[in-house]
Amino acid sequence: MKAKHTSETPATHWLRQQGIAFGEHPYEYIDHGGAREAAHQLGIPLHQVAKTLIMEDEHGQPLIILMHGDCEVSTKNLARQTGTKKITPCTPETAQRHSGYQVGGTSPFAPRKRMPVWFEESLLAYPMIYLNGGRRGYLISLASVVLREQLGGKPVRVALDKD
Repeated sequence: MKAKHTSETPATHWLRQQGIAFGEHPYEYIDHGGAREAAHQLGIPLHQVAKTLIMEDEHGQPLIILMHGDCEVSTKNLARQTGTKKITPCTPETAQRHSGYQVGGTSPFAPRKRMPVWFEESLLAYPMIYLNGGRRGYLISLASVVLREQLGGKPVRVALDKD
């Protein structure tokens, strides 16, 4: 499928304001298809797709964690590495309230609420990564160093293989 023009999202607006180059990769969104479906349709490695997850600590403070599309997050290790007692995934409704994005279209860029950003350190092994551009059925590609340099993310090692 040939990429078509996609209208601006808060994420792409923020990236353009910052002068950060990115590619646009629309695909047909399928409920519960997630990163696996996006990677399949776009013909890119699933491990190179970063899913954006919204979680909360024991005090209900939200955070963003970026993880390989084919891995799960060890919330126990994430809590330990971020200096909190406990971290749990948010419900879809809570995640949407924190981020301002619909689940399945969550981007780490320009969320509604300011949240700390953490990312799986091994994402930096790829010069370019793919992640959600702020809408279902829409990935963007950009240099992985953006996670640290422009997004202010902090690296962690919390990946668990899904299989």
